[in-house]
Amino acid sequence: MSMLPVIDISGSRDQGEVAREIAGACEDSGFFYVSGHGVSPDLVRALDSAARRFFALPLDRKMEISMDRGGRAWRGFFPLGGELTSGRPDQKEGIYFGSETPDDPRPLHGRNLFPDDVPELGPAVLGYLDALTEVAQTVMRGVALSLGLAADYFADGYTKDPTILFRIFHYPPAEPGADDWGVGEHTDYGLLTLLLQDGNEGLQVHTSHGWIDAPPVDGTFVCNIGDMLDKLTGGHYRSTPHRVRNVSGRQRLSFPFFFDPGWDSEVPPLPYSPGGRQRWDGQDLRAFTGTYGDYLLGKVSKVFPQLFSETM
Repeated sequence: MSMLPVIDISGSRDQGEVAREIAGACEDSGFFYVSGHGVSPDLVRALDSAARRFFALPLDRKMEISMDRGGRAWRGFFPLGGELTSGRPDQKEGIYFGSETPDDPRPLHGRNLFPDDVPELGPAVLGYLDALTEVAQTVMRGVALSLGLAADYFADGYTKDPTILFRIFHYPPAEPGADDWGVGEHTDYGLLTLLLQDGNEGLQVHTSHGWIDAPPVDGTFVCNIGDMLDKLTGGHYRSTPHRVRNVSGRQRLSFPFFFDPGWDSEVPPLPYSPGGRQRWDGQDLRAFTGTYGDYLLGKVSKVFPQLFSETM
């Protein structure tokens, strides 16, 4: 059983109590489980089923929607080892998606690539993006209240037109004794991540108690805050390192949904709280000024450096 709290965000609960629970989790580890979110189990099952059909395809069929065909939108499939974390290839394959904006010329915006071999994947992904956007706005209302702000502080500003990114990752079983990771130690770039896990463990979170497991909890999403919320709160809420190694002995799927500030939103620097601990990687998030889009491009370019040089 995980040491991370489970927070029920359903509308029937006292929202002040929800906010206090969110505050406790964000001040401690920056991770918690979300229940009472209202996302249809049928939608989750449809997404999982379609994803499994896709990853069971031969590599050449999966490469028909490879990321190099997505251009500046950076959408599509990448093969095992095709993504870097901290400069090392991850032991996973996956598909990148985002909001469906075919006429938007900005980087990381545009048309999604969906496989002809699995026609049900597209509708499942787009339906899931709509559902998770609502969940994320609900969580951010709780975050706002937890900081003593108006409930719609973020929805009226930073996330009025949010940057939505979504991934589906497939992790083969790790080799016994191997020193590689499905995803190496990292923090997330943006405001909030909502992670759907299948029934297999693998996620680990670095807390004040050291590294702990964050196993799947039926009917929940794992929620964690990212670097931008760390920055906006002056370090009061901390983005926390996490990593993945699939030691289940089975194929593992995960579905991270990233809910970030609007592409053109300024993210003003705020001073860290007095006495706040140094970040795990030594970075000072105050050093960045500019729009969130500028910040995100700089980060993602390190994940796919060759693709970045070819499309930018």
